[in-house]
Amino acid sequence: MEQNNYQGALQKSACSGFNAKSTTSEVINGIDLTGKVAIVTGGNTGIGLETVKTLSGAGAEVIVPARDVEKARRNLDGISNVMIEEMDLMNPNSIDTFADKFLHSRKPLHLLINNAGIMWVPLRRDNRGYESQLATNYLALFHLTARLWPALKKADGARVVNVSSGGHQFSDFDFEDPNFLNREYETLQSYGQSKTAINLFSLELDTQAKAHNVRSYSLCPGAVGETELAREAPIDLFQKLGYTDAEGNILPEVAASLKSIPQGAATTVWAATSKLLNNIGGVYCENVDIANLNSDVSIIGGIKPYSLDKTNAKRLWKLSEEMTGIKFNLS
Repeated sequence: MEQNNYQGALQKSACSGFNAKSTTSEVINGIDLTGKVAIVTGGNTGIGLETVKTLSGAGAEVIVPARDVEKARRNLDGISNVMIEEMDLMNPNSIDTFADKFLHSRKPLHLLINNAGIMWVPLRRDNRGYESQLATNYLALFHLTARLWPALKKADGARVVNVSSGGHQFSDFDFEDPNFLNREYETLQSYGQSKTAINLFSLELDTQAKAHNVRSYSLCPGAVGETELAREAPIDLFQKLGYTDAEGNILPEVAASLKSIPQGAATTVWAATSKLLNNIGGVYCENVDIANLNSDVSIIGGIKPYSLDKTNAKRLWKLSEEMTGIKFNLS
């Protein structure tokens, strides 16, 4: 009987042997990626940079598309097997240019790590009028994956790893008003919607792509310190969430709960390389394992059932094609 993860049917621990404190060096130990080609978006800062270092260190050729190429060069200086290319996720033409150049190389693409994302931002729109967190975190991911599909299929054993978030519990996907045209904008609700979209896409992509030996995963890296994700967040928002004191200083108990960058990137590396996932896909991972299904919205952790809904996954696929103007044909 064909297996898929609709409604979270496969959301059970793989008994990985790792946990929330496991690091990238532990996960990659003994794995040889020589001859493999990877693309890592957002690969010049934070957990994306750690992912690049880890994959490169295991022998993979890694391409890092970046909006700020000079910054990427500085941050990636000294790392072997890395190539930097220009790409702006808020600009569909830029995504096409990057994808066309890669496809022209005729290389197979073994690992597509869609890591880049934004959070805590005020209401902004791209030149199509699409809300920026939806556009950057999800629509660009759909666009890039669709355009790179021929290279993924050519690899005959590729994985697409999409960095989502436990923040998907902030919101289901609003099909009636995804761009906040007729409802009040709330930054965390927008963020949550974009991450739910990632989970739904990862689910449907795996269902359709596995016939071509391409598997797809989404994941939560956990709360990670020392990243640039909160660079635009207002202090009062952190205060309301109970993360900081009145002066904006992070509370000791909150700081103690944060993961290091190598711990935060560990689940990405595991989803990209673990043999335990050779025959399973479409699952949402966290803490270096497959996450549990968790329907209690008051509890952080696991994945919410609405984020793996079959009907919504198929509906979102069609809407994504309409919004991006790209027909994602997997034949």
